Amino acid sequence: MKTSLDCIPCFLRQSLDAARLASDDPRVHEAVVREVAEKAACMNVAEPPPVIGQKIHRIIRKLTGMSDPYRDLKDRLNQIALRLYPGLKRRVQASRDPFEIAVRLAIAGNVIDCGVYSQIAEKDIKRAIDEALAARIDTVTLEGFRQAVSAAGEIFYVADNAGEIVFDRLLIEELPLQKIVVAVKGHPVINDATRSDAEAAGVTGLVTVIDNGSDAPGTILEDCSETFRRRFHEADVVIAKGQGNYETLSDADREIFFLLKAKCPVIADDIGCESGSVVISRSVPLKRAQDDAKEQSHAGI
Repeated sequence: MKTSLDCIPCFLRQSLDAARLASDDPRVHEAVVREVAEKAACMNVAEPPPVIGQKIHRIIRKLTGMSDPYRDLKDRLNQIALRLYPGLKRRVQASRDPFEIAVRLAIAGNVIDCGVYSQIAEKDIKRAIDEALAARIDTVTLEGFRQAVSAAGEIFYVADNAGEIVFDRLLIEELPLQKIVVAVKGHPVINDATRSDAEAAGVTGLVTVIDNGSDAPGTILEDCSETFRRRFHEADVVIAKGQGNYETLSDADREIFFLLKAKCPVIADDIGCESGSVVISRSVPLKRAQDDAKEQSHAGI
């Protein structure tokens, strides 16, 4: 997915948010915003937004001297999600279709995104939960997802944010645990989940967890470790959470199930949904799409 000019104001807002988290010094805030603005002016819009975001957040960490400006915020979001977890777990267990409810709740957790929202309160998360449970969902893709994970030998789950990973746990627990590998970020960026967040969420005690070796706010395959790329390509099913992973992997040449809340009009337009929608989307590899097009052509469709 290419970068839109509408992404530029978001980059600048993110940079100021991060600078203020890391420092109380207005001179540092100004230095960060000025350098990020210079970087944005030279950006290659043919690249996905997380490619540019990676460069911007490296600038932020350099100028503030903070290796993880969002660390305290991530800890707070993890704690909020963990307080909600027992009640949500009971809700999954008591439902007629625990798998569907767990999918909806995993998507609801995608609201915990400091790249989009400057402030995230518990009431915002609870509202997202209610909306996700009531929202219309693509039932055809949901059933395809159910069948795919049931038949899979290995499931590769690409996590997104701290806090959100507690909601991912609800879905992970509805899947065959012995078949799952969860991937987190290799280095801090925004509030994306790293291994410490997976540990805090209780995910490391359930399944194998690896990191991708990268500090991009998405999944730039060429920037990821060899282990990550091998797991990604060899898994029978890949699940990718959140907007950053959609931005970087929607053109990947393999089938992926994307679970996210479309919080950004640019991404909603790319997906073909309304902004704010609860999204479960199944990508089609380029080769398969070409083969399907040939079959339809030969059939006279």
